[in-house]
Amino acid sequence: MSDLYALLDLQRDASTEDVKRAYRKKAREHHPDAGGDADAFKEVTHAYQVLSDPEKRARYDRFGDDGTAGARGAGGFGAGFGGIGDVIDAFFGSAFGGAGGTTASGRRTQPGRDVLVVVDLTLEEVVTGVRREVEVDVARACETCNGTGSMNGTGPVRCSTCGGAGQVQRVVRTAFGQLATASPCPACSGTGRSVTDACPDCDGQGRRTRHRTIAIDVPAGLEDGDRIPMRGEGEAGRNGAPPGDLYVQVRVAQHEIYEREGRDLVAEVALPMSQAVLGGSLAIPTVDGGEVEVAVPAGTQPGDVLTIRRAGLPVRGGGRRGDLNLVARVEVPTGLDAEQRALVQRLAELRGEHLASSGRGLFTRLRGAFQR
Repeated sequence: MSDLYALLDLQRDASTEDVKRAYRKKAREHHPDAGGDADAFKEVTHAYQVLSDPEKRARYDRFGDDGTAGARGAGGFGAGFGGIGDVIDAFFGSAFGGAGGTTASGRRTQPGRDVLVVVDLTLEEVVTGVRREVEVDVARACETCNGTGSMNGTGPVRCSTCGGAGQVQRVVRTAFGQLATASPCPACSGTGRSVTDACPDCDGQGRRTRHRTIAIDVPAGLEDGDRIPMRGEGEAGRNGAPPGDLYVQVRVAQHEIYEREGRDLVAEVALPMSQAVLGGSLAIPTVDGGEVEVAVPAGTQPGDVLTIRRAGLPVRGGGRRGDLNLVARVEVPTGLDAEQRALVQRLAELRGEHLASSGRGLFTRLRGAFQR
C-alpha cells in the first residue's frame, strides 16, 4: 500500500491548500489524456480524496488506508471525487467552476470554510471524558439581514454582469486560432448572484465575524490527534450558502508517570532488593486517582512486568479499559555498613555463590572457555 503523502510529495503536516496544489501538479502529470499513466492518475486522485477530507485524513494518519481505496477505479473518471468539477479545477483552476457546489439552476455556491481548534487534555481526562468550552472567532450569519445580505430581505438576485452564469468569457487570438477562456465574474465573485440594497452591517455578504464560546463534550478514550466533528459550526457561507464544520482536535499532555501504549498504560516501579527477593505487595496509584494492591512475586527479576488488569484507558467513548503494566526496576543497595555487608556475604555463602574478588571473574572464565 502506497504512502498517500509520498504519492503527492507532501510532508505529513501539509495544509489543505498544499494538498490541493500538489494534486493539481500530479494530475496534470499523470492524466491519460496528457499521455500519462492511468493507474498513477487513479492513485494520486485517491490520495487527494483522502488527504483533502479532514475526517478521512485523521483516520488515515491513525490507521493507514481507511478502506476507501475501492473508490479509486469505481464509476469512471472522477468517481467519489465530489463531481467532475474537482478534477476540472485541478487542471484549470476555479475559473472553470471547479470550486464549490452548484444549485439546481446551475449557479455556484461557496460553502463556508471548516474551522479547526485544539483542546488540551490530561491523561486523567482521557479516562473520564470532560466537558470543555472553546472560543472561536468565526463568520456566522448576519443577524441584521438574517443572512440574506440585503436589507429588504430578498437576498441575492441574478447578477446583471454575467447574467447569472457566475463567469465571464472572452475570446483570445492565438497562433493556433481563437481560444475562448472563462474567469469568475468580478461583480458577483463567481456566484452568479448579487445583492441589491446591501446590508450595511455585513456589506452584503450575509455573514459577520463573531466571537463564540462553544461547549464541547469530549468523550473518554481519545488519543492525541483525534478530532471531534461538529457539523455546521464552522464558517457561514456567503448569502445563505451552507456553513462549514468545526473540528476539535485533542492534544494529550505527556504524563509524569505513565506512558500510553494504545489502551494500556506502562510505568516503572522501583523495588528494594529485599522485596524483589522475598516478595510482598505494593499499593499503586492509578491514573484516575484510585489505588490498587499488586502482588510482587518472590524472586522478581529486573524487567519483569507486573500487570494490573483494567487499570488502563478505555476505548473511545468508554467501555472496557486496558491494563496497567508495571516494569520492575530492582534497586541494588549502596553504602552498606559493616554489619549489612557481613549479612550479604553470609547470604552468598549459604547460597554457595562465588564472590569474585579479583582476576578471573565470570566473564574471564567464559572467555577462557572459548580459548581452549
